[in-house]
Amino acid sequence: MAKILVADDEADLEALIRQKFRQKIREQQYEFVFAINGADALEKIQQHPDVDIVLSDINMPVMDGLTLLSRLGESRPLIKAVIVSAYGDMENIRTAMNRGAFDFITKPINFEDLAVTIIKTVDHVNQTKATLKAIKENNILKMYVDETVLNFMNTREFETSLMQNETVEATVVFIDICGFTAISEHESANTVVKLLNSYFDVMVKEIIAQGGHVDKFIGDAVMAVFRGAFHLDRAIDASLAVRTEIAKMPSGSDSIYFKPKVSIGIHCGEMISGNIGSANLRRLDYTVIGDVVNTAQRLQTAAKEGKIIISEDTFQKVKESFNCYKIGETSLKNKSQAMCIYEVLD
Repeated sequence: MAKILVADDEADLEALIRQKFRQKIREQQYEFVFAINGADALEKIQQHPDVDIVLSDINMPVMDGLTLLSRLGESRPLIKAVIVSAYGDMENIRTAMNRGAFDFITKPINFEDLAVTIIKTVDHVNQTKATLKAIKENNILKMYVDETVLNFMNTREFETSLMQNETVEATVVFIDICGFTAISEHESANTVVKLLNSYFDVMVKEIIAQGGHVDKFIGDAVMAVFRGAFHLDRAIDASLAVRTEIAKMPSGSDSIYFKPKVSIGIHCGEMISGNIGSANLRRLDYTVIGDVVNTAQRLQTAAKEGKIIISEDTFQKVKESFNCYKIGETSLKNKSQAMCIYEVLD
């Protein structure tokens, strides 16, 4: 639905607009907002930030239409303005166009012409929005994907590789921010997201520094995968660094107090790597699945705040490299037998 703001001091124009476009309004194709001058129009736009089009007279009290055009160009460049005025001389038309008017209609209004102009303007606005969305998505993709990978994605080889699955030897790490759910229940969305992203930035930095990659963000937790030589050692090094750096972070913000701490579960072994999801929805995640992944998550669940937990099997592989403390046997969800777990100290 297009939202259209009409700025005009003629008292009967609102009723006339509503009458002429009643079918569009009834079918929820158009929604009209009315203002009596340019200043009122700017206030209405603050109240309705999703306004797409402004239809404005030129001669209005307090703030005229040409001044309104200038202000829109400075603050809301995506809004397209159409001047609807009795001042149809070339000087006013040129001035309006130079200040960013999309089109110009003279009074008395030919409503058939106005209807066509609105359709044309709405189409232009929608095309602009689609273009900006595509640019934004492309820029976001570039943030996360190397240029070489982007070029590879355009090849037939890439399409074929999407269907290939394999069994890999790797280490999975689950990192959870302890107690963060309580913050999300009481603070604004902007506050929660900003705070959470600041924690994720620290985690990602340390994961990448050890050659790992972030498989996914799950609420306030991170799942990371390490492959290649010494993948287990690098995963533990990254986890120790994450714990240290998160502990150094400030306690929330000016409005909230929250001292971040993490609980971490680590497990290694064979797992399946492949594209998991729905091809029909075009939503596929290149991820890892299997018992090793599930166990890593269960170990994280068993970990208390500030703790890094591994299994007996993992401990045997790293006991010469890391200082660990035996906690003992514990029952993990969906595991038929108790598992002996260890805490990685340093």
